Amino acid sequence: MNNNSLKCSFCGRKKEDLTILISGINAHICGFCIEKSHSIIHHNYINKEKINKKKLYIDLSKKPKNIKSFLDKYIIGQEETKKVISVAVYNHYKMIYLNEKNIDTCKDNSIEIEKSNILLIGPTGTGKTLIAKSIANLLKVPFTIADATSLTEAGYVGEDVESILTRLLQSSDYDINSAEKGVVFIDEIDKISRKSNNPSITRDVSGEGVQQALLKIIEGTIVNVPPQGGRKHPEQKMIQINTSNILFIGGGTFNGIENIIKERNNNISSIGFINKNKNNLDRFFSKKSILPLDLKKFGLIPELIGRFPIITCLSSLDKKNLKKILIEPKNSLINQYKKLFNLDNIKLSITNNALDIIVKKTYQLGLGARGLRVFCEKIFLDYIFNIDKIKDGKLEITKDIIINKIY
Repeated sequence: MNNNSLKCSFCGRKKEDLTILISGINAHICGFCIEKSHSIIHHNYINKEKINKKKLYIDLSKKPKNIKSFLDKYIIGQEETKKVISVAVYNHYKMIYLNEKNIDTCKDNSIEIEKSNILLIGPTGTGKTLIAKSIANLLKVPFTIADATSLTEAGYVGEDVESILTRLLQSSDYDINSAEKGVVFIDEIDKISRKSNNPSITRDVSGEGVQQALLKIIEGTIVNVPPQGGRKHPEQKMIQINTSNILFIGGGTFNGIENIIKERNNNISSIGFINKNKNNLDRFFSKKSILPLDLKKFGLIPELIGRFPIITCLSSLDKKNLKKILIEPKNSLINQYKKLFNLDNIKLSITNNALDIIVKKTYQLGLGARGLRVFCEKIFLDYIFNIDKIKDGKLEITKDIIINKIY
C-alpha cells in the first residue's frame, strides 16, 4: 500500500495530516483517536467506581438487635451464638464505615479498629452455614463458601488458598471494591488440623501447611488472585485483593474435642482425689467450655487460633427445636414443599402427629436439621412423581402415611 494513501481506520484522517499513525495488522489508529479512547475508558472507570461505592454504603441503622431479629427468622435456637454473631458483624462493618468515611469519634487518628473473625463450633446440621449465609443476605455483600478439605499447600494436588478469594471475586461479578467487603465462610476448618503432634518426615500438605497459608489472608493483606482460579503461573494475569475488610467465618464440628476438654477438667478437678460427682461432669465436657488451649491440642496452630478471636459454640438440636425448624422459618422445609405443590395447584397439609414422627426419626438419626430433609425427600418422592394423579387439588399427610413411608 502506498504510504500516501494510509489513513486512520477510526476517524479517516490521512497520514500527511497526522503527527502519529500507529499501524496494526489490517488497520491504523492516529494519536487523536488514542487520546479519545483513553478519555472514554477513564470516564467509564471513574463512574463505575462511584456507583460501586454508592452501592456499598454501610447502613449503621442495623443495630445488633436488628441483626439478631433478622437471624431469628431463619435460625431456630442458638440464642447465644446469634447474639455473639450480631455484635461481631455490627462492629466489623462499623470498622469499614469508619475507614471509608475517615470518621473517628475519639478524635485520635492513632487508634485503628481491627477486625475480629469468627469461629463457629457445633455438630452437623445446627446452622453454621445458614448463619453465615443469612448475615451476607442481610448486609447485601458478596458471599462465598469454601471447603477447607479441598485446600492443599501451594504446589500440591488440590486447591490453593487463593481459590477462596477467586470464588468471592466471582460472586461479586469481579467488582473488586465489593469483594473486599464480603463474607467468606470456611467450612470444615477442623479438617485442616495437624495430623499428628509429632514431627514427621513427610509434609502435612492438607493440614498445617494449609493453616500456614491461610494466616496472612485471614489477618489482612494484599493477595494476588488468579481471576479464573486454578494454579498460578508466571505469565498469568492477577487481580490484587485487599483482605483487611473481608470477614472470615470458620465452621467445623471438631469431633473428639470433648475428650480434650474432659481430660483438661479431670486434671484440674481430680488431683489427689477420686471425683465421685460424675453426674455433674457432663456440663464441663460440652463444647461451650472450649478454650484456645483445647483447639491447639486438637491440631490448630496458635497463629490461626489467634486470628479467630471470637469463638462461639452451637448446641445440638432437641426435638422441640427440630419441629420449629421444620415449620416456622421463612424457608422451612414444609413451606418449601407447600410452594412446590402449589405450583401444580395442589394444597399440601400435614398433621401435627405426622410432624412429630418426622422429628422423632430425625432426632434418632443424629444429623441435626439436615436429617429433616432426608426424611422429607423420602416421604414426598412418590407424591411428586405421581403428581398428576392427586385428586381434588389437595394432599394431606397423616401419621399413618409417615409410618408407612419411613419405617
